[in-house]
Amino acid sequence: MPPAEYLYICPMHPEIRLGLPGDCPKCGMRLEDELALTAKTSPVGTGFKPVPTLVGEDENRQIRDLSRRFWAGLVLSIPVFILALGEMAPMSGMKAILPPEGSARWLQFILSTPVVLLCGSIFFVKAWNSVKNKSLNMFTLIAMGVGTAYVYSALATLFPGIFPDSLKKHGYVELYFEAAAVITVLVILGQLLEAKARKGTGQAIKALLNLAAKKAHRLINGSVGTGLKPVPTMTVEEDVNIDEVQVGDLLRVRPGEKVPLDGVVVEGRSLVDEAMISGEPVPQEKKIGDWVIGATVNQSGSFLMRCEKTGSVTLLAQIVSMTQEAQRSRAPIQNLADRVSGYFVPAVLVSALAAFIFWLRFGPAPSMSYALVSAVSVLIIACPCALGLATPMAVMVGVGRGARTGILVKNAEALERAEKITHILSDKTGTLTAGKPAVTTVVCAEGFNEKELLGIAASLEQASEHPLARAIIERAKSIGADIQPVADFVSLTAEGVSGRLNQKQVFCGKMSFIKSSGISLPEELFHRAEVLQVNAETVICLAYDGRPAGIIGIKDPIKGTTAQAIRAMRKMSLKVVMVTGDNEKTARAIAKELNIDKVFSGLLPAGKRDIVKEFTVHGARVLMAGDGINDAPALAEADVGVAFGSGTDVAIESAGITLVKGDLNGIVKALRLSRGVMRNIRQNLFFAFIYNVIGIPVAAGLLYPAFGLLLNPMIAGAAMSFSSVSVIGNSLRLRGLKLE
Repeated sequence: MPPAEYLYICPMHPEIRLGLPGDCPKCGMRLEDELALTAKTSPVGTGFKPVPTLVGEDENRQIRDLSRRFWAGLVLSIPVFILALGEMAPMSGMKAILPPEGSARWLQFILSTPVVLLCGSIFFVKAWNSVKNKSLNMFTLIAMGVGTAYVYSALATLFPGIFPDSLKKHGYVELYFEAAAVITVLVILGQLLEAKARKGTGQAIKALLNLAAKKAHRLINGSVGTGLKPVPTMTVEEDVNIDEVQVGDLLRVRPGEKVPLDGVVVEGRSLVDEAMISGEPVPQEKKIGDWVIGATVNQSGSFLMRCEKTGSVTLLAQIVSMTQEAQRSRAPIQNLADRVSGYFVPAVLVSALAAFIFWLRFGPAPSMSYALVSAVSVLIIACPCALGLATPMAVMVGVGRGARTGILVKNAEALERAEKITHILSDKTGTLTAGKPAVTTVVCAEGFNEKELLGIAASLEQASEHPLARAIIERAKSIGADIQPVADFVSLTAEGVSGRLNQKQVFCGKMSFIKSSGISLPEELFHRAEVLQVNAETVICLAYDGRPAGIIGIKDPIKGTTAQAIRAMRKMSLKVVMVTGDNEKTARAIAKELNIDKVFSGLLPAGKRDIVKEFTVHGARVLMAGDGINDAPALAEADVGVAFGSGTDVAIESAGITLVKGDLNGIVKALRLSRGVMRNIRQNLFFAFIYNVIGIPVAAGLLYPAFGLLLNPMIAGAAMSFSSVSVIGNSLRLRGLKLE
């Protein structure tokens, strides 16, 4: 049994909280474990304690159980369907190869019994619980329809004499074993697919946990004071597990390693890639006194840090907690079929009971048979086969339609929520922009051309691993610039690089770096550099042989389809807002270029999540688009989260919709898909109910006094089947849904 601290809650009814896995007593949905992990604060731990295997094993056990039920039911239902088809088409050639009708009926009974009573037993249990808890739901309808079809057919097989001759065809009463068996298998299939989808809900948490460093290089005999004291020269390093690190410990971080925990730099300087927090591709310079964050990646230099936070108070642990909280608090929208069934089920039961009593009291002899037939006809025509297909068929076809366009939908809830979206909140880097620095401007000084300038810069930068250097090298290669080896290469962190090319001294870096080398930019280049900086471009200055050679502007370019997508969103009456961890100047420049009115910049993951909450509190329906780890809490908090296939696993797992291509137009297509699917579902529900609304009074005997017509259960079954055919045919129309 799982520990008492692990609670299981219903996603539809959060007030249901049980200590063991199982089904919700109200709606019958599978309960979900509230915590995918425990984050206990301790002085020496990281707070990440894995959940016992038994907790996750419940999901696997449920999937295995449903798989066995589905395949067993499918194997047994196929011959039942074939035998029933032979009875419905007695003049066809199939009749000659099937057993005699009497034997065929018994075979149907023998084969369908384990399908309904064993494979489908879970639905009868859920239905019984719904009755006990006075909360009728879809499982009530399923159990009622399947049970009625099966019991009626079983009685017709075991006790055919209780039925009047007028209900017999070729001396036999019509059977509905195939309806009972096939409905059971279809519903089990839906439950199996739902269980598999639900299994993936904890992957975002697992992906976040995998980011954490596993070990740290701890200095012993070193200073652990609160001030920024020099580290003694005589120290010894030891490799320890992260959960052994305490607040105040001194830790060494080498190039290429993850920062173990949150803390402060006490010696050295380096560039640290904080893209997982800020989402920005350019590494941040870290020097003595600067704060570093656990799980970020150190790049160029080595430094010492003092650990300041462990356990659940680290930023990574807080991101985990926020993502987890948002996933738990976001209750799915109640399915329309479930809401209607709350009124429909009692109405059907009352109608069947009223028909039975009326025919028993006033019907001709044998009144019991007529009463039973009319009641059974009411229940069979009310069988929720089409109701059960209405949503999954539309979702299945719609999701397939989206997949062909690169739109991957995690669940039907995401489609349902997307229909009502009013605000699009978008991250900048990797969402509105390409997420990778690129050379956007090249300004040459007199005596240099673009190819020469980029060749010189790329020759110098080829020894550097900085993302800006890679951008220069890629641009130089693309235009065929000559990249040569450089001698006496020197790199100054966060300033620039220098070296000798063709026996000439070359400097490449910040304007201040060039100036400190004794070289001044001419006024024209200086003013042009200022303009580039206003436009959020990073300016790289180049000097060759003691004179300025030019400037290179680098920025994260806006994706080519972004502006078009934003215009399309506005035509759909949607508000577009940028939320980014980047600085205000860069964010404002991008927003101005894209004509985005509202901008929130300099945000950490908690800030993005809070912005989503603020919009939601004021009545907005929010779609959040992002591709970084820092977007995960906001993606989970939003009504609909949209991630890109090129983004991080955490963002993808936290989102309800993933776009395979990093194209903002995909959001527009996803919204059109959502509206089309939801419109189709409502049409399907209409088809599912219209036959019931018309057929139930007829099945109850409404036409008998005037026309002497009593609806045969076979006709009731045909109406039920026709409603299913209508639902399937209407759903298939989604294959041609236009998303452009």
